[in-house]
Amino acid sequence: MDLGLKGYTIPLKHVFTISRESYTNQDTIIVSLAQNGKIGYGEATDNPYYGITVASMQEEINAIRPKIEAFDMDSPERFHAFLVNEGLSNFAICALDLAANDLYGKLQDKPLYEIWGTDTSRYPISNYTIGIDTIEKMVAKMKEVPWPIYKIKLGTDEDVRIVTELRQHTDAIFRVDANCAWSPEETIKNAPALKELGVEFIEQPLKADNWEGMELVAHNTVLPIIADESCILESDVEKCGMHFNGINIKLTKCGGLTPARRMIKQAKDLGLQVMVGCMTESTVGISAIAQLLPQLDYVDMDGAMLLAEEIATGVSMNPDGSVVFPTKPGSGISLL
Repeated sequence: MDLGLKGYTIPLKHVFTISRESYTNQDTIIVSLAQNGKIGYGEATDNPYYGITVASMQEEINAIRPKIEAFDMDSPERFHAFLVNEGLSNFAICALDLAANDLYGKLQDKPLYEIWGTDTSRYPISNYTIGIDTIEKMVAKMKEVPWPIYKIKLGTDEDVRIVTELRQHTDAIFRVDANCAWSPEETIKNAPALKELGVEFIEQPLKADNWEGMELVAHNTVLPIIADESCILESDVEKCGMHFNGINIKLTKCGGLTPARRMIKQAKDLGLQVMVGCMTESTVGISAIAQLLPQLDYVDMDGAMLLAEEIATGVSMNPDGSVVFPTKPGSGISLL
């Protein structure tokens, strides 16, 4: 295979703030894998929380470039196992795995969801994320993009007030994500008011390793709790099954589509709800997520909508949240 790497710094439409950080641009790496005249594309974003940069991913991948280019793409699963054995970070593995899956689908001349035997006639609608800001600006951002489901980032001293004010301006479904900022007591206290305000679930209210606190919340909250930072790897799913109602799988954190598909099956076997989320990826990463849609209960794939510029074509969404799947095989991606 021929390997290509390119880093991008993509400006966001608005400053994006969660409980622990703010940013105005998204750094991301796009990987291309070419074989037999077909090109597959994958993506992974940088992430200060996990110590990942575009430069670090490029260094990792270039260190094994000869081995990658000598690999014959006959199976994304075999390629993923090879990457894990080489000791790459999950973020770097994700970019390569997404490219490998896209390439495999293009070599088979079929979309990935079709290769996996799933039907796109039914799928969950993505939420649209409202980052932390002044209440006035959060309302303005919501009005800017009328949408059927909003994820509201929280972790301030006035979280219930924020949701109360936003509710005055829409009948949409709400989900809230505290990104590890709450205590168990705060979560249990906030949940009834949030439920009254039409919140569907709370995502990762406590610090990722606060398992004792999460057990307390699990037995005392009136809203479902979805794991995010507590569920990174395949090995985390079983433990989350004892403390959460569902999990949010991020492709960049788990290492791509290949492990994500195994995590979905494992979670469903445990009776957990399954969500896949994004990390403000471009259409390259979002198109890969979309291939999983028929297998999911919830999805957060609005990353490309938050960007001021686009670098690829592929899956897109209509104003009502419905998905436009491209006619191209694989993940349907082409770079601009």
